[in-house]
Amino acid sequence: MAATLPTQSYSSFPGTDRLQRRMDLCKMEDLTVDSFEFLYSGAVDKIKSHKSNLNLKEELRKLREETNVDSLRQELDKERTKRIDLEQKMNEVLKSRLEDSPPQPPRKQQSPSNNGTAEKQQKEVWSSRLQKWLHERFGVYIEDFRFQPEESTVETEEPLSAKRLTENMRRLKRGARPVTNFLRNLSALSNWHSVYTSAIAFIIYMNAAWHGWAIPMLLFLAILRLSLNYLIARGWRIQWSIVPEVFEPMEPPKEDLTVSEKFQLVLDVAQKAQNLFGKMSDVLEKIKNLFMWVQPESTRKLYICLWMAFITSCVMPYKLMGFMMGLYAGIKFFIIDFLFKSCPKLRDKYDTPHIVWNSLPTDPQLKERTNATVSRRLSGIEKVQPVVSRSSLATVPCGLSREEETGRSHSTKKGAFHEIFSLSELERPLPVCENGWRCCLINRDRKMPTDYIRNGVLYVTESYLCFESSSSRSSASKKNKVIKLVDITDIQKYKVLSVLPGSGMGISIATPSTQKPLVFGAMIHRDEAFEAIFTQYMKIMTTTKPPASAEL
Repeated sequence: MAATLPTQSYSSFPGTDRLQRRMDLCKMEDLTVDSFEFLYSGAVDKIKSHKSNLNLKEELRKLREETNVDSLRQELDKERTKRIDLEQKMNEVLKSRLEDSPPQPPRKQQSPSNNGTAEKQQKEVWSSRLQKWLHERFGVYIEDFRFQPEESTVETEEPLSAKRLTENMRRLKRGARPVTNFLRNLSALSNWHSVYTSAIAFIIYMNAAWHGWAIPMLLFLAILRLSLNYLIARGWRIQWSIVPEVFEPMEPPKEDLTVSEKFQLVLDVAQKAQNLFGKMSDVLEKIKNLFMWVQPESTRKLYICLWMAFITSCVMPYKLMGFMMGLYAGIKFFIIDFLFKSCPKLRDKYDTPHIVWNSLPTDPQLKERTNATVSRRLSGIEKVQPVVSRSSLATVPCGLSREEETGRSHSTKKGAFHEIFSLSELERPLPVCENGWRCCLINRDRKMPTDYIRNGVLYVTESYLCFESSSSRSSASKKNKVIKLVDITDIQKYKVLSVLPGSGMGISIATPSTQKPLVFGAMIHRDEAFEAIFTQYMKIMTTTKPPASAEL
């Protein structure tokens, strides 16, 4: 048998306690290291999970930012409209089934509050859909009728410029050229400038008016004119005119102008504008005075004609009245006007529109009439006139009454014309200078300043050239100047100051009684006055003796 040794504990040996303690410490160190490693790994896992959660949140935030809110709203609106359409379709199907199905026993009535809310909702849905449909269909047109306050725009005025002024005058001339050419062609047709053209036009028009085709013919001519204008705009060379057109050479505008050239340019343009505005004002004032009964004789004729036209339009049928008007217009345009233009005396006696128009006064003429009547009353001219002798009656033209003959006498601001200049009653200013030309008389034979220059008004009659001084003193009548046209030896256009630009504003007249010629300066309408004086001077000289030298 094997011998067994007795078992003894380690504690029974010496030094075993220290060994046991070391072993226990080693075990404790192993346990702390394991626990620390376990805790460390758990913390690392938690940190990683937290980071992953943060990454997920950032990705979700990015996705939310990338999604468009408007697209989601549009999709929601589409879903709502689809849902509403499906509800309507379901309601329609249910209604159709209820109508087809046999009557069922009445159900329990719902509460009135639920029925009212449902009806309100349906009404709101239908009203919103109706408004939407109306807005889509007619919203654009309704916006056009929206009332807005009118915006007051202030136009900026351009400063005065010689270049701009001449350019505007040329634009006006170019713009009015088609109208003037059309009127010239009509006048040429009426005057039978081209006999064949006027005869063909007269036959065609009268035939169209006889068959009631006058208005369609005029409309067709307007269409034909527009068609020709279209072809001309496309490059075709088409030119037809009864009267040949005269194109004035257009001078190229100068870039660099001197001060004198600019001044003369402004004067020329201002003169043209003044004459144009004067003619337009005369026409407008005559029309205004015609309708305002300023001259009752002329307005009475228009009044009677309007009443006759009104009664005729109420009685006669329009077809017959149009036929008569068309025939009268053709005869008046092609025959009557041609006779009146060819025979001025016939026109002055029987052309009623021409007589009425020429007799109508303008506002300046009315003012002069009133001033003349007031001056006559103040000066006591309303006395009984002396009996006219037989010799004076012999000079009165036939067919004039006493009122017409007294109306022929011309008056100035200071009294009757013949009394101021001590002339016969038959001497009166020509129609072109009825109001006279304001100027200053320069008498270079005199040395006194008061006698050297006189301001006044210049008139020309059939035999005399009269200058009325504007001085208000009692000796003003002595300073008036009367020159016989027969005594004039030389008449010229004169420039008082050579420093000023232009051709001057004066007229030089030489007579045997003066050593140096008399100068009528500072005359705005110098060219008009010179033409009238020179024409009357040549007329007098041709009837009496050979004309004297007259230089322009």
